[in-house]
Amino acid sequence: MKIAPPVPLHPQCSVIYYNAFRFAAVLLAVRPGPRARDVNVLAAAHTRECTARTTASTTTSRPGRNVMTQRILDLDREELASLRGRELTEAVAAAEGRTMVAEVFAERAALSPHPEGHAGVHNIELVSAFGADIVVLNLIERAWDGEYLRLPGLGTFTSFADLASYVGRPIGVNLEPGDVPEIRRAGPEQARRLVDMGAALLCLTANPGTGGSFDGLARVTDELRRGLGDDVALWSGKMHHAGHPERVTPGRLTALVDAGADGIVLPLPGTLPGLTKERAAEAVAAVQDAGAVVMGAIGTSQEGAHADIVPQLALTAKEIGVDAHHFGDAFLPGMCDPELLYAYSVAVRGRRHTWNRMALNGRGNRIPG
Repeated sequence: MKIAPPVPLHPQCSVIYYNAFRFAAVLLAVRPGPRARDVNVLAAAHTRECTARTTASTTTSRPGRNVMTQRILDLDREELASLRGRELTEAVAAAEGRTMVAEVFAERAALSPHPEGHAGVHNIELVSAFGADIVVLNLIERAWDGEYLRLPGLGTFTSFADLASYVGRPIGVNLEPGDVPEIRRAGPEQARRLVDMGAALLCLTANPGTGGSFDGLARVTDELRRGLGDDVALWSGKMHHAGHPERVTPGRLTALVDAGADGIVLPLPGTLPGLTKERAAEAVAAVQDAGAVVMGAIGTSQEGAHADIVPQLALTAKEIGVDAHHFGDAFLPGMCDPELLYAYSVAVRGRRHTWNRMALNGRGNRIPG
């Protein structure tokens, strides 16, 4: 007799079946007979997993740090939305290379059929639905006038904290040194306004053709750290040459840590010409030994490549030791290919954590007990 192949399940259906299995396991556990022993074995395994997860969630192991923190993997929608500053950086470090970051154009709703984007979903929502833990807004001047944040498909917000609560993700913002629009330029006053409005993370970087250099990034990182204090998350570095070619070296990256960055942006091997796995691994180790996390970036339009690129980039990123995985905004207007983001997330942290993040995206605010 010919047996039809199994039909692939939608991720949310699989989550439902998994929870149903857990409920059935509890019922079986209270019955006598051979099945009870099997369920007890499963329950013991689950307890060991929870214990290991809790242990891994309580401390970080970076030099100079011994902070009680949770892994970003284990945070629900509300906890993610409230995450910001150094607490965010520590939660990323605790997750041991399993954090997904998506960068999007601030003013884009790629799937909206209307020019003004008043219907449909914003790019923030789309990348969140496909597994992003953190969303970073690029070209912020296109959506923020310094007072109001106007986002097609989402509405108007007066703070990044309100936006984060609405979408269930911490919201970061790109700032740059050099000749860029004033509202995007990295300066203490502008940065302070963003932080006071609830920006979870300031990413100091450089867009294509702006001529950003590591020396310039070190100067603004130092300036912002002095102006903002120690509690703000400052992640600094380049995703590509940005019109100013220079080699990525441990010295250039640790100089950013010395300037005050608690996170460093590093192009993944396979995205920036000439950056090998060996050189990248050496740079990552140096940065982490200096006490910062590393975000491996895909910012060379390969966030819109075919899916067969995922295993190479994802496992290389794990091999060199990055803490977070960044997807740029250059495929659909102002965002990555969401299916590539999903496949990459599965590659670096498995379906369990990926589906969990996707499923929690649709959960509303917690009802007080």
